[in-house]
Amino acid sequence: MQTKPFRIGTRGSPLALAQAHETRDRLMAAHGLPAEMFEIVVLSTMGDRITDRSLSEIGGKGLFTEELEDMLTSGGLDFAVHSSKDMPTKLPDGLFLSAYLPREDARDAFVGRTAAKLLDLPQGATIGSSSLRRQALIKRLRPDIEVVIFRGQVDTRLRKLAEGQVDATLLAFAGLKRLGKDDVPTELLDPEIFPPAPAQGAICIESRIGDEKVNALLEAINDIRTHEAVTCERAFLATLDGSCRTPIAGYAISDGEALRFSGMILTPDGSQSFRVATEGKASDAEQLGARAGNDIRIDAGPDFFSSWT
Repeated sequence: MQTKPFRIGTRGSPLALAQAHETRDRLMAAHGLPAEMFEIVVLSTMGDRITDRSLSEIGGKGLFTEELEDMLTSGGLDFAVHSSKDMPTKLPDGLFLSAYLPREDARDAFVGRTAAKLLDLPQGATIGSSSLRRQALIKRLRPDIEVVIFRGQVDTRLRKLAEGQVDATLLAFAGLKRLGKDDVPTELLDPEIFPPAPAQGAICIESRIGDEKVNALLEAINDIRTHEAVTCERAFLATLDGSCRTPIAGYAISDGEALRFSGMILTPDGSQSFRVATEGKASDAEQLGARAGNDIRIDAGPDFFSSWT
């Protein structure tokens, strides 16, 4: 019988802490355990410490996970809680994504200061964002708009917007909802026109392969529909060698036994894009995502991808 608290690793931002507490609360409810049986361990990652440059400049998604994964591998943590879209497609040896919480709304939220909608911004307006996907999608819709590098926690970005540093910014609606800021967006962007990042809106839990006690604990809160959808999206991303250096969008919906996926790749300036759509059995989620990645790679041709490097 477990007597020591389970150690939950997380970053220290308000959003990361909200996600860790949601995970803890779901585990408490699923197993009838008291709060004392869980210890939330906060770590600072390089991605948290370096906020003046885009992720593509300083190394990509692993900057938000490396410290947590090192401590997880060494046994200093029992499991770690992450935003799924921050996770590299290749994980360290011995670790895997063992559970997903029910997915929140995956749409991007537009927060406008000088206009309530993206398409209503004045000519030559500025938008703050560090995401290459968002930059490319913005440019695809509005080539006249200037995208300014905008990083930091949610409140930091909203403060910069309020100070007038830019005309608007984009944030994941899921994160705003988890922080109780549902009223902040001035527009929610249609995923058909502005598709989300793969795994956006989903919280994942990373643990050690073979740790039967911890993985049995986590299995009780795994949301199978989210697990299937995100598995498909991550397979699409992995097939395209996707990272923070690549403008890639992808969104899957698992509905009973069926799964539907749509994906998009873009050049960083948004001038070229390709779409793919597929559907099949939810149990084949990984294969569906990989096939969609191969199909869109063939459609785009080898010259398309040279713009990413």
